[in-house]
Amino acid sequence: MTRILMVCLGNICRSPLAEGIMRKNIEAAGLDAMVDSSGTAHFHIGQSPDPRSIESGKKHGIDITTLRGRQFVVADYDNFDLIYVMDNSNYKNVLSLARGEDDKAKVELLLNVSNPDQFLDVPDPYFGGEQGFENVYQMINEACAKIADNLKK
Repeated sequence: MTRILMVCLGNICRSPLAEGIMRKNIEAAGLDAMVDSSGTAHFHIGQSPDPRSIESGKKHGIDITTLRGRQFVVADYDNFDLIYVMDNSNYKNVLSLARGEDDKAKVELLLNVSNPDQFLDVPDPYFGGEQGFENVYQMINEACAKIADNLKK
């Protein structure tokens, strides 16, 4: 089983949406995989996803209402095979907890999957409007579809 972790800053906007999208892709492809999400900061531990992320997922047939925020911890390197981060700041924060090259090798910017070697950020939609959440959904969805395709191979 492939274990995937999606990571953003607070684990209430981008990464729970990415978790939901990836779950849908895993299920649709019949893959032997699981996915979880976390944030690099402790601001929203135990909280539900942002209502706008919930609505964005719902609009596309994805329910993330039961997810709760948690913070990325060193043990996540042991518990996950692939760690996808939403932006370059998250990337640096996650790598700062790496214990060695094996841990570092698990971490990748999510959008590098759909836009190789461009090092693009999934923008944080928290302070933006509804369209920002839809734009983020589309970016994440494209990358998650490619991850599922890669796992099938």
